[in-house]
Amino acid sequence: MADLKLSQLPDRTPVKLTITISPELHRSLIDYAAVYNEAYGQAESLTELVPHMLTAFLSSDRAFAKARERLGKSAK
Repeated sequence: MADLKLSQLPDRTPVKLTITISPELHRSLIDYAAVYNEAYGQAESLTELVPHMLTAFLSSDRAFAKARERLGKSAK
């Protein structure tokens, strides 16, 4: 086996998740997409934005990161 500097890439197989959200949250997400379009001049669908929004939220939650460490899990 080669001793490569780059470790084996993690599983990148997308996982489909279906959720139900409130009408208020849906309107907020539509508004966020509109503000995103204004900010960057590029329209993105909610299905493209939401995974990145969730990633940003989880990445910035220090209490979650500490609790996850206690569980012996880490982001991979």
